[in-house]
Amino acid sequence: MDQVQTDEAVEAGVPGELAGERADRVAARLFAMHSRALLSRWIKSGALLVDGEAVKPNRKLSAGQRLTLTPEATPAEDWATPQPVAFNVVYEDDQLLVIDKPAGLVAHPGAGNPDGTLVNGLLHHRPGQVELPRGGLVHRLDQDTSGLLVVAATRLAQRRLAEAVAQHRIARRYLGIAEGVMTGGQAIDKPIGRDPHHRTRQRVRGDGRPARTRIGVKQRFRAHTYVSAELETGRTHQIRVHLASIGHPLVGDRRYGARGRLPRAPHPEVVLTVRGFQRQALHAHELAFKHPETGERCEFRSPLPKDMSELLAVLTLDAETRGDEH
Repeated sequence: MDQVQTDEAVEAGVPGELAGERADRVAARLFAMHSRALLSRWIKSGALLVDGEAVKPNRKLSAGQRLTLTPEATPAEDWATPQPVAFNVVYEDDQLLVIDKPAGLVAHPGAGNPDGTLVNGLLHHRPGQVELPRGGLVHRLDQDTSGLLVVAATRLAQRRLAEAVAQHRIARRYLGIAEGVMTGGQAIDKPIGRDPHHRTRQRVRGDGRPARTRIGVKQRFRAHTYVSAELETGRTHQIRVHLASIGHPLVGDRRYGARGRLPRAPHPEVVLTVRGFQRQALHAHELAFKHPETGERCEFRSPLPKDMSELLAVLTLDAETRGDEH
């Protein structure tokens, strides 16, 4: 994936693994520092060229073709306003930052969230980020998912980290609490695409993009399971969709089928905590990648946030006081 930066444009060659894919999907992989919505807009306006020619989003591409993207200034995507936003900087140097994002914080400006996002906070913390596309973001977390993400601080780092994301060379491991009792871990290999009936949701569908998640069981309770999840691909809402597809939606994830499931004759604290959990119980716990400048392996871990720790404590109390009935 030989990607280079010029003064006005970014170029990339189509790797063999993306041969036969649509132009919009290839662009989303090669230029991951830009949102899909923005890339789609640029493709339609002719800002993305394939071998020097404008193409339609559904054009199938061949290995070796050259994509040239000339980003256009778009008022709706002008993320240049620095604002004080609460988040924890786990690590930073002159090439990158590792952020521990709290639940509830939106990654970047968009529809319904014009400001007050992680990007606005990054610009306040480190003003030079304004020079980078998307404020340096190379991947993101859902608004209500907490935990770690890496942010580039230079164009070189952004290109290399975006390549690493596209080639699945950034290890991302999550912790979650799911409804139901899982008998064991499993690898879920089910394609994911947009739900045609609910535009804000994804779903398992035969014509979707390949998606693979490895699920491990850390602890079982009477009606819930504490799980680990490792992404082999990075589809929107991937862990949430995959767990829901096997009948184990995350606690609090009402968008994907969570119903506040309770064990038989639950401890009163379980009722209050499970039914009152206000987000999907998912935390980006570990992040590992090669440093974009030095090549050294970087590994980071984030402890469970308070709400998930309290949920585990209550489920443990229920299991200890109400027996081990499933």
